[in-house]
Amino acid sequence: MQLFKSLAGLLTQWLMQQPEDDKRPLCDFERIRHELKPCDVVLVEGKSRVSNVIKQITQSPWSHAMLYVGRLHDIEDNRIRQTIKESYNGSPDDQLIIESELGFGTVVHPLSRYENDHLRICRPNGLNYSDSQQVIHYAASRLGLDYNVRHVLDLARFFFPYSIMPRRWRSSLFQHSPGDETKTVCSSMIAEAFGFIHFPILPLVKMNGEKGVQLFQRNPKLCTPSDFDYSPYFQIIKYPFLDYTHHSDYKLLPWHGHGALEGKEGDLYVTPDKMKELQQMGLSSGSGSENLDNRNTLN
Repeated sequence: MQLFKSLAGLLTQWLMQQPEDDKRPLCDFERIRHELKPCDVVLVEGKSRVSNVIKQITQSPWSHAMLYVGRLHDIEDNRIRQTIKESYNGSPDDQLIIESELGFGTVVHPLSRYENDHLRICRPNGLNYSDSQQVIHYAASRLGLDYNVRHVLDLARFFFPYSIMPRRWRSSLFQHSPGDETKTVCSSMIAEAFGFIHFPILPLVKMNGEKGVQLFQRNPKLCTPSDFDYSPYFQIIKYPFLDYTHHSDYKLLPWHGHGALEGKEGDLYVTPDKMKELQQMGLSSGSGSENLDNRNTLN
């Protein structure tokens, strides 16, 4: 058993490793920090190995979801505040999130932990204050639970056609086993919290004859971070690092300069000179190049 725990610990450390030189300020953290309201779901485009696995499985850029709960002194319910305070030793002025993360379980962390990540706010439409406190209360009640590593593997197997997989390899997502109630993952925990107040994420909508429409909650174990992005019941709030809608025209963004690409950046991005070459190649091979040249001359 001790050997298994040691191997699991080494595997967890390996999965959580992030590239040291990957700095991509895609969003304005300061504006996001001031925009957030309690009970907002914050999506993260993770950069670790396990994040890449989750993004491949779910076919989405979002690998992690967390619930924003605000500052300690903003929480009016004494029970919730005390529960969170027992799990966090930082300043009462810190902006806090509750998350289920590999290597930590369900814990309280400061929002500043994700200052250098690509973030997106998903805000539940029309959620009243009382229900938002119920969601936070449920999430706080899950603090201390282990992260369900097997759930990630089950979710991966669930995406494969059952007909081509041996029975012993098929997903055990719906099978009960001892200890299931003491493990969770990030999006499942949050889905359970919203399900607690019957708030929809991606429900099944069925026409029920004379009774009209009936909704069915989706199994929270099947919830992924991207579901909050896709859900029509959540408002999507983005604050890009360079937001021309608040500052200037997109044509004035700093595309030109003498900055150089380093390492793997050259495989993913192109310099202004290279971009100009690609555009010229496209114009020379396209049937509309003459019309475009004439239009540029007129302008």
